[in-house]
Amino acid sequence: MFSFLNPWIRYFLFFFSFLFWVFSLLIVAIGVYAKAQKATDTVRDSFLIDPAVILIVVGVVMFFITFCGCIGALRENIRLLKIFSFSLTLVFLTQMAIAILGFFYSEQTRDALGEFVKKAIVHYRDDLDLQNLMDYIQKEFKCCGWTNYTDWSWNPYFNCSSSNPSNERCSVPFSCCTPLPRETVINSMCGFGIQTQNHLNATKSIYSVGCADRAVIWIESHLLLFGALTLGLALPQVTIS
Repeated sequence: MFSFLNPWIRYFLFFFSFLFWVFSLLIVAIGVYAKAQKATDTVRDSFLIDPAVILIVVGVVMFFITFCGCIGALRENIRLLKIFSFSLTLVFLTQMAIAILGFFYSEQTRDALGEFVKKAIVHYRDDLDLQNLMDYIQKEFKCCGWTNYTDWSWNPYFNCSSSNPSNERCSVPFSCCTPLPRETVINSMCGFGIQTQNHLNATKSIYSVGCADRAVIWIESHLLLFGALTLGLALPQVTIS
């Protein structure tokens, strides 16, 4: 039988398309499950960009692209293979554009991240996803707030205003707390009233450095890793497309 494609290329393309096709279904399933759990666990969805919705959208887009590659390679459907190639090229160009814009507009990117973190702080108690995200960032980067720990006054529960009736008034989350040597149980009360203290006293209990400075330091120390990762993601897309 006559074949338009080299058998090695055909089955190579089919294998990897099928692999990512299954992976896309897994992403969609996780997104749907997260969205269902969030709908039952939270009173209201205050997050403007829902991570569960992002997972579903990314999974659906991946499913469409990999479906075209999988069926196109298996059935040697030239139209589906052209759609697959065009989609990969479009994704690659989008990634390149984002990388270039992020490099040349680093200050604007930092401001955008600052707005994102501010929304996460404001809705920290209203959205479980945001709460877990902020706790993870502050623990991993050993930071508190965006510029410093007083940013937590943006949150209505941690606000220092005299009209705030919350028991957490002038406090910060326990994820800001510095672990003590040989500590087996986390002291979740260590951040209470910390916003009323000066910087020197605050450093004894919490990470007083903002996450913005920590993020810049982390990115600068991992530039080689980012470059290798970007190249590793780009090469397969260029090769296949």
